[in-house]
Amino acid sequence: MKEPTFRTAPAPDSFEPAGPANFRPVNFASDNVTGVAPEIMEAIAEANAPQGAWPYGNDDVTGGLNGRFSELFDTEARVYPVATGTAANALCLSLIAQPFNTVYCLKHGHTYEDEGGAPEFYTNGAKLVPVPAADGKMTAAALEAAIVDVGGGGARLPHVMEAAAVSIAQVNECGTVYSVDEIRDICAVARANGLFVHLDGARFANAVAALGCEPSDMTWRAGIDLMSFGATKNGAMAAEAVVLFNDDLEDTLSQRRMRGGHLFSKMRFLSAQLARYIQDGLWLQLAANANAMAERLSAGLAEIDDVTIDYPVDANMIFARIPGDTAERLRDSGFEFYDWGDPDRPNIRLVCAFNTEADDVDRFVEAARR
Repeated sequence: MKEPTFRTAPAPDSFEPAGPANFRPVNFASDNVTGVAPEIMEAIAEANAPQGAWPYGNDDVTGGLNGRFSELFDTEARVYPVATGTAANALCLSLIAQPFNTVYCLKHGHTYEDEGGAPEFYTNGAKLVPVPAADGKMTAAALEAAIVDVGGGGARLPHVMEAAAVSIAQVNECGTVYSVDEIRDICAVARANGLFVHLDGARFANAVAALGCEPSDMTWRAGIDLMSFGATKNGAMAAEAVVLFNDDLEDTLSQRRMRGGHLFSKMRFLSAQLARYIQDGLWLQLAANANAMAERLSAGLAEIDDVTIDYPVDANMIFARIPGDTAERLRDSGFEFYDWGDPDRPNIRLVCAFNTEADDVDRFVEAARR
């Protein structure tokens, strides 16, 4: 079982296609390099009604989100749209952690490594405590050990910061997916220690599509109190949401969102994306394509002798170790991706998206094989 290595993001100009003029460049760097799903774009256009709408979320589309998401999750849910996943995560954590609290999260998780101190800023100083990962997952045993090690409670108060919350990501940073039982076990440890549990669901659709379960099964039924519901990486233009399953957490969220700069005056354009996203199963259709293309890509790469797949490909991300000359050849052929490790034998990250095509996957595999 492995933990992810530190990654090196390519500079913006490295995304310039290097292949032949007649070769359509393909970017596997992430699922946010893509455009917007046509259905989502149509919903944005429909929200652009000439007569306008009430601002600050007082429009009909935003007003209907609680009902739509409550139906999706089979429970009463409270929905607060925001523009970015970082804002959603940080706002969520600000609701469950005070400045003198600790939040347990993965050592190489997005919340701990990739949000520029936003969780600490929004919580006004809460401490993030890293927990070791196994294939990108927190385990109930590792969480229990971390709680014991840090000792955030009991007789040591007030000399230590008091434990308050746990944050996990589904899909996680290694592209693996927690089973429902794994989430339930983590939540059980959290509950036994009086902690809230937050789910970072930037790629939640990919996880639901992969497991084939109900959204409720891996959220509130398992013990999740609140989540960051992602759409941007799966076909939306810019739309995420804080979703609450615990009514006790809502009191200050409206004010926190305003203070954090995410109360959009034209909120309907975010809400329209979310409403269409979950309508008629669109979100799962888009995610299913991304997952299927990743499975196809992984299967093709696994047949190449000098390529190694590092983690189980549960959703739409692949981490592959390839020779340096192969990586260079792929880029020269017009493909883009992130380097994620040793430059002499790169651990590259490949991410498939809602609109990834089988032909692009097959051409990548063929180029890697040459």
